[in-house]
Amino acid sequence: MTTLNDFAGRTALVTGAASGIGAACATLLADRGAAKLILVDVDAEGMAALDLDCEVECVTGSVADEALWDAIEPKLQGLDHVIVNAGVGGYGTIDALSFEEWRRVMAINLDGAFLTLRAGLRAIKANGKDTGGSAVITSSSTGVKPVPGIGPYGAAKAAVSHMARIAAMENAGANIRVNAIAPGGVDTAIWETGEDFNASVKAIGREETIKRMSKTTPNGRFATSEEIAGSILYLLSDAGSNITGHVLVSDGGFTL
Repeated sequence: MTTLNDFAGRTALVTGAASGIGAACATLLADRGAAKLILVDVDAEGMAALDLDCEVECVTGSVADEALWDAIEPKLQGLDHVIVNAGVGGYGTIDALSFEEWRRVMAINLDGAFLTLRAGLRAIKANGKDTGGSAVITSSSTGVKPVPGIGPYGAAKAAVSHMARIAAMENAGANIRVNAIAPGGVDTAIWETGEDFNASVKAIGREETIKRMSKTTPNGRFATSEEIAGSILYLLSDAGSNITGHVLVSDGGFTL
């Protein structure tokens, strides 16, 4: 089996890197030759536990903290790629949501995505390379298909998809591509912030809960983090050099 080495010598920034899709992206980047990874997450132990065969710099903190990005930007010299992935779940109907809950979800999923992308674009442009670079934002199929009970999450994900399109238009002249990916159900820890999910886990176990939830997907299963990471790296890589401003829906048919 031939191993791709298409990120050899490259430097990438990954947020939400301690688990799930972010951790899978970091692992795959290292496996495919990345020289340096800058990882950002609130979970320092999770980042430290990753076994990555490249130079790694871990930054602990919230992506919604502008001061954190003021400190990170000087570390981004030579940046080639950005994976804007940090996110939190949000549940509740619009009429029942508190503004505090709305802002909690928006702060991470939208404000944090903006701050990450802004810092990444600035760093790539500062390189002065003709080769430019690329960024991928993790959106969601719930930003495409309205799903009741997750208003702030779905609204934030719809917003980051459109932010990717705008950024793609603004940065095409600098040879910087910006895309988004909209996964459907993925078996990650983000579900564990939901009361209904945890109640089901307590009653029937996590595996059976995920199995039942996946019945809403036409192909009958949730994706793995590794599957989504593979699609993200395709968009990020030179193989996707003609793709920008695109929102790739990877949802097993959920939005059909």
